[in-house]
Amino acid sequence: MKKFAFLLILGASVGCTAQPKFTPPKLTLPKEIPGLPKIDQPLTEDEVGRGLKEALSKGAEAAAAKVSATDGFFRNDAIKLLWPEDAKKVESKLRSMGMNKLCDDFTLSMNRAAEEACKKAAPIFIKAITSMTLKDAMGILRGSDRAATDYLQRTTSNELRLAFQPEIEKALQQVNATKYWTDIASIYNKIPLVTPVTTDLPGFVTDKAMAGLFVYVAEKEAAIRNNPLERTTEILKRVFKKS
Repeated sequence: MKKFAFLLILGASVGCTAQPKFTPPKLTLPKEIPGLPKIDQPLTEDEVGRGLKEALSKGAEAAAAKVSATDGFFRNDAIKLLWPEDAKKVESKLRSMGMNKLCDDFTLSMNRAAEEACKKAAPIFIKAITSMTLKDAMGILRGSDRAATDYLQRTTSNELRLAFQPEIEKALQQVNATKYWTDIASIYNKIPLVTPVTTDLPGFVTDKAMAGLFVYVAEKEAAIRNNPLERTTEILKRVFKKS
């Protein structure tokens, strides 16, 4: 009986050790996924161009929203429209004559015109960005924090001015800036021995509105270049990834 029990224990022991140890198969992931570009693949000029246009469009939209808001120009010392240089003597003279309210109303109306115009002209600005060809895209990518803004300003300003000015003229009429300026010029030009003032008001406000818009386009471009959190799409992340 003891011999039989010993044989049973020995058989069970042999049965346990005879089973092979299970080894899970080793998985090897492919280095590349067919149909998708490699992450470290060099950027093409087309990709750089698309990334820069996206960055400029993003910057322009944010800038337009900021400056077209009420007080976007008027309460912002960086871009606030003050009297034209050749008209400051007019402002000084009229204020000395006690016409402060007229002068203040005119200053406010110029800024309101700029704010109003940016609401209507911003889509034209975006169109200019998306339709432009960036032949020197790589140079812009490696340039300064406002290289793309400078390129855009240099290549589109004439077209933008043609598009902006009619909107500025309408806006000046809507906020009575034209009337204020006509009254101011009329009063000043009647003063004996003064040189008549002939400032091109629509041209002045157009230039200042465009300049203010570009200030914030440049600010947004610098943020996209230097702050990874500003790169909200894959193309922006790839184009502006620091090497």
